[in-house]
Amino acid sequence: MSNTKTHRIAVIGGDGIGPEVTSAALEVVAATGVSFATTGFELGAARYLRDGFVLDDQTLAELGGHDAILLGAIGPAIGDTRIPGGLLERGLLLRIRFGLDLYINYRPFRATPGSLADGCEFAIVRENTEGPYAGEGGVLRYGTDHEIATQGSVNTRFGVERCVRFAFEKALTLDSPKVTLVHKTNVLTFAGNLWTRVMALVGAEYPQVAVDYQHVDAACIYLVEDPQRYGIIVTDNLFGDILSDLAGAVTGGIGYAASANLNPPRTNASLFEPVHGAAHDIVGTNRANPLAAIVSAVLMLEHLGETEAASRIRAAVADFDGDPVALGTTGITNDILRRI
Repeated sequence: MSNTKTHRIAVIGGDGIGPEVTSAALEVVAATGVSFATTGFELGAARYLRDGFVLDDQTLAELGGHDAILLGAIGPAIGDTRIPGGLLERGLLLRIRFGLDLYINYRPFRATPGSLADGCEFAIVRENTEGPYAGEGGVLRYGTDHEIATQGSVNTRFGVERCVRFAFEKALTLDSPKVTLVHKTNVLTFAGNLWTRVMALVGAEYPQVAVDYQHVDAACIYLVEDPQRYGIIVTDNLFGDILSDLAGAVTGGIGYAASANLNPPRTNASLFEPVHGAAHDIVGTNRANPLAAIVSAVLMLEHLGETEAASRIRAAVADFDGDPVALGTTGITNDILRRI
């Protein structure tokens, strides 16, 4: 059912339930007949606690040399203070995004029955390598009563334009193409003005796509009360991080939310991961919901050109009507396998 290529997939199972949901996703991919070979990379909290390793240049290059990267979850158990805050986020996750130029974070949402957004489908396109997460800033007089901390937001014309253009291209795949820019232009006037001007310039090239703007606080309300208004939301790194978690909550829960960290020119491997955390408290209990990891694998297959296999899995997930709590990890996985 696949093309003849054997795809090289780097697998970072990570921490907590990460290895469990990643294993389930790969089992589903294998059932479609797609040919792939995996290389495991032990990275995350457990690795750091064992030998202090986070990520080096050689490992980053090895990851980037694969056709795709599938990641489970990264992070220590809640309350474990042995890892400094931000160490794994900046040293591993953000370093992969920045180092491999994964400048698009794409998160599609399809609401589950009974959720706040029941019946809705939309996606968030988040700029993934700039904004406040670029690390611009510093501290003076640390630990004193006169401490000063600054945290800047980096926005380049180049970075904003390639993100906005990706959003418009995605909108063309919708029955009613629409792109909504979400920002805070009335307060963040410099960055907001750049995003606004780029939206207008790129939007002029796509006259068939409707364009809208909302302040981020208004968007938070609309995502809860009127999510049907959205097609593609495009926004910066920080706002996208927040909005995509809220979108996961209103469409059925973070356990269903998938994401793709994309390098659209394919100069490096793109990374695919569920949005949820490591959930150390349910490791080994068969309670982890693998659907977000499975849909992340669907996004991976689409990126690799395996559209037929991706469509089969996507349809199986859409038809899933079981009770995730009752079925558990293996039950959900077996249900999806049966449907494909």
